[in-house]
Amino acid sequence: MNICIMGAGAWGTALAIHFAHHGHPVALWTHNADHAAVLAAERCNRRYLPDFDFPPTLAVLSQLPAAADLVIVATPVAGLRSSAAALQAAGLGLVPVLAACKGFEQGTGLLPQQVLADVLTGNNCIGLLSGPSFAQELAQQLPCAVTLASANLPWVKALSGALNTPVLRLYANQDVVGVGVGGAVKNVMAIATGIADGLNYGMNARAALMTRGLAEISRLSLALGAEATTLMGLAGMGDLILTCTGSLSRNRRVGLMLAEGKNLQQILLELGHVAEGVYTIDEAQRQAQQLGVDMPVVQVLHDLIHGKIDVAAVAEVLMDRRPKVE
Repeated sequence: MNICIMGAGAWGTALAIHFAHHGHPVALWTHNADHAAVLAAERCNRRYLPDFDFPPTLAVLSQLPAAADLVIVATPVAGLRSSAAALQAAGLGLVPVLAACKGFEQGTGLLPQQVLADVLTGNNCIGLLSGPSFAQELAQQLPCAVTLASANLPWVKALSGALNTPVLRLYANQDVVGVGVGGAVKNVMAIATGIADGLNYGMNARAALMTRGLAEISRLSLALGAEATTLMGLAGMGDLILTCTGSLSRNRRVGLMLAEGKNLQQILLELGHVAEGVYTIDEAQRQAQQLGVDMPVVQVLHDLIHGKIDVAAVAEVLMDRRPKVE
């Protein structure tokens, strides 16, 4: 299968390396011609994913290919709409496409697959690639399992069969809303968990935050029309566990640095990568208010990043809430 991957960050590069290792001709696209030239010359992405050489079947492009069997958009959510527009302009608007990013589009509140559908009108093969996955481990060819979700279940079932490997196990799912919300809001919970860990609140607090965080994700997902069972799977609980506990989690690192007293702009500069949870907080809080969904962890992080409380007050605010029935 000829695969075009848009976005040469860590995750796009890892996906490109993986699929090229497993017999697929892969074109890794970046809009920056200078970046493409460096990647092609060095055969490695030293900035975002060093120490992993490109397989021979991986090509690097700064212009989209004339044809492809599948496009995977692995840009941050902020670049998703422009990437879809570039596909449309290149005559690839009807090629099957997966979004491999997690979050809500700022301003519209749309999930990734909804952004793609908004631009790529007439394309009935649009889906999400989501689940517990770190780029470095996939590039290293360590075992991983993720979800492919689409409203077009026959297509995504066939696609999961075609792309499944002993390294990357793929599960088809029709609940694109549940998969999308799970992937977006778990990043917010990872920031909260990082704060708790950074303040040495202990493993009891971490477990409580993750459990109550899953409850918040489930409430918002159900209010948006998702299926409850989805959040018990890879794109819900699985992704939440990994992102809240894994040392490679960017969003958890944001929380750890907030606990050190660093300001958000300084943190994002030091991080050097996009941490989608930072940009998801405002949109999740807005949707929760609009839908009447109780999301106290999201609310307290919203108050924190907007300077209404300081980091030391996060746990106090959550623990002082009125007792409830679970």
